[in-house]
Amino acid sequence: MSRLNNQAYEILAREVERLVQDPLEGVRRDIILRRLNRLRQQDGPPLTYAQIKAELEDIFPEFDDNVLRRAARVNQRTGRWGVIRNTALGLAITAGGIWVLNLPYPMIRWPVSRTVPIVLLPSFLSMDHHYRQATSLVEQADQLVNQATSAQDIELGADRAQQAQKSLDKLPVWFLGYYPRTYCSLWNCSWRFTYDEFETARKDIGRIEAKVFQEDNALDLLEQGTAAVETAKQQYQSATETPVKLDAAAAWQTGLDMLNEIPSETLAGRMAATRLEAYQRDFNQVSGLLAGGSRTSTLIDAAKQFAWTASEEAQNPPHSAETWERITGLWQQAIARLEQVPVEDAGYNEAQRMLAEYQNKLGVIQEQLVKEQRSRQALESAQQKNIELADRVQNLDAARYAGALQSIVNDLNRVEPGTTAYEPAQQLLAAVQERLRAAAAAQQ
Repeated sequence: MSRLNNQAYEILAREVERLVQDPLEGVRRDIILRRLNRLRQQDGPPLTYAQIKAELEDIFPEFDDNVLRRAARVNQRTGRWGVIRNTALGLAITAGGIWVLNLPYPMIRWPVSRTVPIVLLPSFLSMDHHYRQATSLVEQADQLVNQATSAQDIELGADRAQQAQKSLDKLPVWFLGYYPRTYCSLWNCSWRFTYDEFETARKDIGRIEAKVFQEDNALDLLEQGTAAVETAKQQYQSATETPVKLDAAAAWQTGLDMLNEIPSETLAGRMAATRLEAYQRDFNQVSGLLAGGSRTSTLIDAAKQFAWTASEEAQNPPHSAETWERITGLWQQAIARLEQVPVEDAGYNEAQRMLAEYQNKLGVIQEQLVKEQRSRQALESAQQKNIELADRVQNLDAARYAGALQSIVNDLNRVEPGTTAYEPAQQLLAAVQERLRAAAAAQQ
């Protein structure tokens, strides 16, 4: 006779399917269905309501009691063993002394277990319940943690491990080597409490807790690394100056290093691997741009240095033509540096703005150089004519003498203000004009 008939199995299975709506709870459903299927294949007395409930409540404490009772009625078979079991259970419950005999003290339980073990039925039921619950919860926790697909799996696995530990704590370690033959003859139990089994369960829980700790740390590192990369990306995209972009890239690399430190065998490690591929691809592009930006920054800094030196040299004019030529060369060097900035570099726009400004300033300096050269030539021409006139003044008549003076005046008038030749030209002009007035008076 099957301990759980097919009709009762179907009733319980339908209720299990109804209770499991969340895919994460599929582990609970699979465990309980395998347990019920084993009971369906075992021969022995039919399961009662209490036994069916004991099989389910460790995993599904919320199981509908009405469904349990209906399944028990369908599964129950009247027979000698059922009468004996019910009678023994009723006698055990009604006997007030049984409570004392079931107290968790070795000096009470051990003699009773050797003489009237049936009296310890409540203890056996409790041990059976916590044993089943512990083994079931350890199995659930192991599957949830070691086959996790999300952080919720890790959290749920940690909770199952804690529950399993509580059940183990309620098992009487001093009683582990005792096999309740009478209890197992009535209920056909297949378990045996041994110290090795107890220690194995404890080690499994310890291993799972260590795994949960590692997974939690890895998830924290994943969260920190992801946040660091995302923040650095935003800073880089919003930055307008190369130094700020370089700082953002350094923070970006720090975030990538954190993600690379996550152990690959963890859930976070598997999640980080997919993110790293995209993050690294974007970072490689940024690194290329920054390499160009660094080159551009060097060229711009050099151009600024030449421009600063040229501006310093141009202060306090007027200057000689040689000085203006030197200043022109400095501006040309600054412009040459800016012209080397490639179009694809990040600082190209800034370089073009500076290039327009420097070319304009170069044009002003070149105009000043031309004025200086023309003015110097005009002054030198006037001075040369003045010397020649002094040598041959005795051989000239008044008209020719006045014409020579006027030619000198014309040369001096071509000397422009703001040049080194302007002041001496004005002095010579005043002297020549005086002589020109004197010559005109003599002709009258």
